[in-house]
Amino acid sequence: MNERLLIIGATSAIATAVARRYAARAARIGLIGRRADALDALAADLRVRGSAEVETGVLDANDVAQHAACLDAAWRRFDGIDHVLIAHGVLPDQAECQGDVAATLASFDTNARSVLALLTDLANRFERQGSGAIGVISSPAGDRGRASNYVYGAAKAAVTNPTSGLRHRLATKGVRVVTILPGFVDTPITAAFPKGPLWATADKVAADIDRALARGFGAVYTPWFWRWIMLLIKHVPERLFVKTKL
Repeated sequence: MNERLLIIGATSAIATAVARRYAARAARIGLIGRRADALDALAADLRVRGSAEVETGVLDANDVAQHAACLDAAWRRFDGIDHVLIAHGVLPDQAECQGDVAATLASFDTNARSVLALLTDLANRFERQGSGAIGVISSPAGDRGRASNYVYGAAKAAVTNPTSGLRHRLATKGVRVVTILPGFVDTPITAAFPKGPLWATADKVAADIDRALARGFGAVYTPWFWRWIMLLIKHVPERLFVKTKL
């Protein structure tokens, strides 16, 4: 039976790389995102790569009132979903957010509020289904607040913690919940950032996500070394931590 994958925020670099892996296995893929033209282009690419079926749906994730209808359409089309990946989000400008309440709340709405709304709906669907995996892209930035990105980190903390709770809730229901925490990833969004040895490609992260959706459990740091980097950062005493430039 062909795998059934649903991606929300499907046109990001990481999500696209994940979708291509599923397409190569002739999966049936649902793509949800804001831009119809970008979704159509990705769908055409996935069909060429071997996907058995690709369907698209336009959704602004911040429009919470439209979530149910969009998910209903995907469940009807594929008669259930095996794996879902929540991959949408924005990388806010920390300096702008520090001086603008509206910018802070807008980034939090996209990165946290919309994700929590989707998780609430998806958890109930998967619980009724009694099988499947929910993957959510969060970030190591949510592990400890840092001066350089605490607005983004606050939203990611508000994703990481609920996914842990959902994992606990659904563990006996046949449903796996995987929190995916990529470190620095070389994508169009980070094109202007200087790169170094800690940076990974979208393909590398996608490979880890693919494995996590197939059989992973818990929090998956990608690349793997970010688990140990963040363990160290989390355990630096506060009086020392505030003197760092992180």
